[in-house]
Amino acid sequence: MNRFYFTLISILLTASASKAQNVIPLSLEACMDYAMKHNYTIKNSQLDVLIQQAQNNETLSASYPRINGKMEFDDFYIPQSSFVDASAFQPGIPKGYIVPISFTVPYAASAGITTSQLIFDGSVLIALQARKTVMEFARQNGKVTEETIRYNVYKAYNSLVIAYRQYDIIKASLSFARSLEHDIIVTQQTGFAEKIDVERTSVQVNNLATDSIRIGNLLSVSEQMLKYQIGMDINTPVVLTDTIVDQRKQEALTLLAEGKNYERVPEYNLMVTAIKLNEFNLRRYKLAALPTIAGFWAYGTNYGSNKFNDMTMFNRYWGNSTLGLQLNVPIFNGFLRENQVTEAKLNIEKARNNMENIKQTLDFQASVSRTTLKNAILQVQNQRRNLEVANDVLELARKKYKAGVGSNLEVTTAQTDQLRAQTNYFSSLLDIINAEADLKKALGLLK
Repeated sequence: MNRFYFTLISILLTASASKAQNVIPLSLEACMDYAMKHNYTIKNSQLDVLIQQAQNNETLSASYPRINGKMEFDDFYIPQSSFVDASAFQPGIPKGYIVPISFTVPYAASAGITTSQLIFDGSVLIALQARKTVMEFARQNGKVTEETIRYNVYKAYNSLVIAYRQYDIIKASLSFARSLEHDIIVTQQTGFAEKIDVERTSVQVNNLATDSIRIGNLLSVSEQMLKYQIGMDINTPVVLTDTIVDQRKQEALTLLAEGKNYERVPEYNLMVTAIKLNEFNLRRYKLAALPTIAGFWAYGTNYGSNKFNDMTMFNRYWGNSTLGLQLNVPIFNGFLRENQVTEAKLNIEKARNNMENIKQTLDFQASVSRTTLKNAILQVQNQRRNLEVANDVLELARKKYKAGVGSNLEVTTAQTDQLRAQTNYFSSLLDIINAEADLKKALGLLK
């Protein structure tokens, strides 16, 4: 029996050690890199670039020759007839006597090859010129997606770091409260404490225990949300390594000194590229008024016979060939092209309006984020001082209680004030992080 328990304990310890070894350390940068490789939205945006590349190659194929081959065998088991006046071929037959005559042999075969080459087509020419811009538009779309994912990961990661800090503090407070509760119970049993003191401490222990369980559950959900955003299995054990959040003030001050540069923002670059594409579209519709020119060449051979076996005598087949140019001139299409030109011009104007709107939006977001960040910095400074005072008050209350010159009520009140100060402090740190994320997004600094 002892051997069985020893084996069971060894298996459990081995499994626990294996699980601990599989814990993945995650820094903020590592989260960003992981998301760029595994987030399914980003994967799809990368596929969109490859799809656009394939579509560009489809456009390029219009400039290549077209070559087609054809083979045909016909069995005219009910041949088509022509109708002629029999009096023209045989005297004595009344004029107007119509008879059916078939000029088609029962069997016929043909084979041939045709090729054509587009020489000039305005629409194809513009499409070929626009390929690079179209690819740039697809890449810019991908960068917009990447920035959105980085923004979400940045906020989720730092929020989770702060939540873990708060959770550790609550657990430490709960541990001290339970120790205090035990001391008061012992003191009451010796007759030096009242029942109300025990109940008051028990209430605080219960509240802290409830908060600990609630926040622990929320932490689990928040961690799974972070894994989901970066494309990681939500059951994978991880540990966050970038846990220093108390020094965010200096980073925030550095960020406040950053100037604006629209070209760093993916949304702005996307609109610039969209204008170029609309301009290409306008040129395409204008050139649609020009003729198109194509060259073609065809070669074939055919033969017909009354006997099926003769169809395999290829030396009897007669060849034929055609070479030429084709010019198509658009004359009137119901004002389709004119309306397409008008639509393209309006789309250009609309895209320019969108670009100006994005510039104003970025300016507004940057201004609001700067103000929010400045206020958050001031709030952190104030809450930091409050927390230091609350820590000193709690430490003094604990010393007085241990020395027998203070009450447990004083310690409980000081601890409640300290928890409130800690909550306010970390809340202001979270405000800094969120404002930083917003400002970096508006300035195009989420890299």
